[in-house]
Amino acid sequence: MDNDKVRGAENGLSPAIWRPIADAMAALMTLTAIGWALSFQRTLGLDLYPQQLFAGILFFVLPLAFLTLPAHRNTQRVNVPWIDVGLAVIAAATVAIIAVRYPELVLMIFARPVEVWLPSVIVIVLLLEALRRATGWALVIIIAVFLLYALFGDQIPGRLQGRAQHWQLLAGYMAVDSNGILGLPMSVASTVVIAFIFFGVLLGITGGSRFFTDAAMLGMGRFRGGSMKIAVLASGLFGSISGSAVANVVGTGVVTIPMIKRDGYPAHKAAAIEAVASTGGQLMPPVMGASAFLMAEFLAVPYSSIVSAALVPALLYYVALFIQADLEAAKLGIKRIPKSEIPNARLVAKGIHFAFAFAVLIYLLFWQGYQPERAALWAALFLVLTSLMIGYRGQRPGLGIVFGSLARTGHSVVEILLISAASGLVIGVLNITGLSFNLTYALVQIGGGNVVLLLALSAIVCIILGMGLPTLGVYVLLAALVAPALIEVGIEPIAAHLYVLYFGMMSMITPPIAMAAFAAASIANAPAMTTGWAAMRFGWSAYVIPVMFAFSPTLILIGAPGDIALAVITAGMGVWLISSALAGYYAGALSPISRLLFAISGGMALVPAGAFPGAATTDVIGVAGGIALMANDILRQRRTSVPEAGG
Repeated sequence: MDNDKVRGAENGLSPAIWRPIADAMAALMTLTAIGWALSFQRTLGLDLYPQQLFAGILFFVLPLAFLTLPAHRNTQRVNVPWIDVGLAVIAAATVAIIAVRYPELVLMIFARPVEVWLPSVIVIVLLLEALRRATGWALVIIIAVFLLYALFGDQIPGRLQGRAQHWQLLAGYMAVDSNGILGLPMSVASTVVIAFIFFGVLLGITGGSRFFTDAAMLGMGRFRGGSMKIAVLASGLFGSISGSAVANVVGTGVVTIPMIKRDGYPAHKAAAIEAVASTGGQLMPPVMGASAFLMAEFLAVPYSSIVSAALVPALLYYVALFIQADLEAAKLGIKRIPKSEIPNARLVAKGIHFAFAFAVLIYLLFWQGYQPERAALWAALFLVLTSLMIGYRGQRPGLGIVFGSLARTGHSVVEILLISAASGLVIGVLNITGLSFNLTYALVQIGGGNVVLLLALSAIVCIILGMGLPTLGVYVLLAALVAPALIEVGIEPIAAHLYVLYFGMMSMITPPIAMAAFAAASIANAPAMTTGWAAMRFGWSAYVIPVMFAFSPTLILIGAPGDIALAVITAGMGVWLISSALAGYYAGALSPISRLLFAISGGMALVPAGAFPGAATTDVIGVAGGIALMANDILRQRRTSVPEAGG
């Protein structure tokens, strides 16, 4: 079998030829997106439709996919088989036709001429094959089901019956119309996502990722369970600009998981804490796995509104994780990491310019009102200049490395762009068949108008649909299929979209298909399912907090300032109490009855005052009861430790 692979590798385009071509295409794609974000097309006097830009990006993406992604996943590519070279050429030529002739082709969709449907069919088929190579079969099968529904929806009985479409019209609509492949997801990915991934790549090659890990070690290394806390901070910081929970696990877990295990944590807990921390990065502003930008477009609100709404729930998520890391360390008797491994504060301080780059990004986004892609590019420029002048740990990137980041960015966004383009197929089917309205109506009918039942049903649907799918694909599906039903029963639109994002992301740590947890388990050499269940416990807050802000949007900063402040404070108290109950430890080990009382008090405190009539009373009881339980446990621990000290 190995000999067959070797013989197969001898045929095709050699790396000496295809790799420079792939790098050039990746770099040109990044430059195209940057140029559009900076309005260079206007400077050059080009009057282009936005869809021509998206088709131009697809012109690079599809050939790149066939040049760099093997037909069989998890195999090494040496030479590119001639069939893949042919597919790359066909993809480039077909998309080029759509890009160049777009103004006339878009007007002929409903006439169904061959010059519209033929290239459209080719693009759709090649896109699905490229998507299969990048992400596996799950998303491809889901999209194929949607396309079949568009063709045969009139055969489905009941409320989900749709309008059947002629295949030639459907092909043209999907590939050329602005509601299909060249629609909203591709718009966000081609501009905002590429700009932020470029910023993230620059952060990596200039030493920024090492700086944040060093800063986390410096800040947390001197405390008990420092390794777990370092993983929480480093993965949260880096994950907030990463496009994938699994990629974040692999990128940071190779460093943090062995460190956590060496400190004495069980392997499955080391893997679980990393998986939960990495998954949370997709929920933490500013980038949120690119979902934040798409959410802003879906809801037609400023990006800053999404970030503001997402901030408190994400912080509560990490507070819960951080508290559990601390209490697990106390319960297991794990001390701080060795002093010799903590970096020198003066050396770390020299990397403060990386933090200033984030400050520039935030300032331009929130105070100057820049478009996200422009803010990211200015922050990237600041990062490059300061890195060239100052560097980090005695290293300064050369200009060649900086220019090489263009190609690295292009390669990094291939998967996201393929998912975005394919997501347009789902949105196109929803629009052309009326399935979006029908599904919303069906979910509301099944829920019987009962908000609690609909939330529970939606959570289950989100977790199931999210299994095995990347972040952006999860959100697009759920935002189109589930969020409208939640909005229909009176839930705030931003709350509804955050709700589906949270439960979609929880599929990453929820067995039986917990991709982030399983990736971490493989690094830790831990049992996969055991790691998944432990990850669910560490990430408990993400299953509870979305329900809270669905009932009362004060937790997403919507409401009177006093109500918001009260909700945040009581929620913080509730998170602390429930985390202690799950860890089975506060000042000391908790008895089963004490754990139950901690959990009940925490649950009462966590409920926002405006969730239902009388919720303010439960808040008071929960907080007061929690303070009493905490004080009692501290006193109990002191009473039991005094005789031991005397003895």
